Amino acid sequence: MPVLLVALLALALAFFALLDGWYLVRVPCAVLRARLLQPRVRDLLAEQRFPGRVLPSDLDLLLHMNNARYLREADVARAAHLTRCGVLGALRELGGHTVLAASCARYRRSLRLLEPFDVRTRLLGWDDRAFYLEARFVSLRDDFVCALLRFRQHVLGTSPESVVLHLCKRRVESPELPEDLQHWITYNMASSQLLCAESGFRNVNKDQ
Repeated sequence: MPVLLVALLALALAFFALLDGWYLVRVPCAVLRARLLQPRVRDLLAEQRFPGRVLPSDLDLLLHMNNARYLREADVARAAHLTRCGVLGALRELGGHTVLAASCARYRRSLRLLEPFDVRTRLLGWDDRAFYLEARFVSLRDDFVCALLRFRQHVLGTSPESVVLHLCKRRVESPELPEDLQHWITYNMASSQLLCAESGFRNVNKDQ
């Protein structure tokens, strides 16, 4: 029994030392909780809230939440969001999947140690290749938006339009994307073209 316990402890230590252990645990747990314990969200455009709190492991040298932690928390919240509104399930049934193709972040005010916050995620719209989502980090102390993140969630194996049709049982047009998001999409396209030109690629459609 002691040998087995030591082996289990060694495996746990290796898991967290060699892999991003907490991330690999939290994302599946968030998805399972959203699928099994939370009600289905029928409105694809509805905002969903994912609670969080700044832990000591989240801090940088200035005792603020590390900028990379925002992306991680948004990733967990986005997985839960896409599960509750049925997008991940629809992708699985259609034989597709999704990958993060681009993101941008605007930091407005630091989140500090033990400060509670919500990650408020919503779907802004879609085009022929990707869903566009927003995540707002809102401090629960005063409801201030501390950070605003945008994401381009690229769909592979099917299309966003097919996913929406599968969920809504009818063809639904995407809402008009916000003007600032359209500028960001244009920037990403220009960046892809420049990088493909630098690399000698002609087919920019392969760029996610």
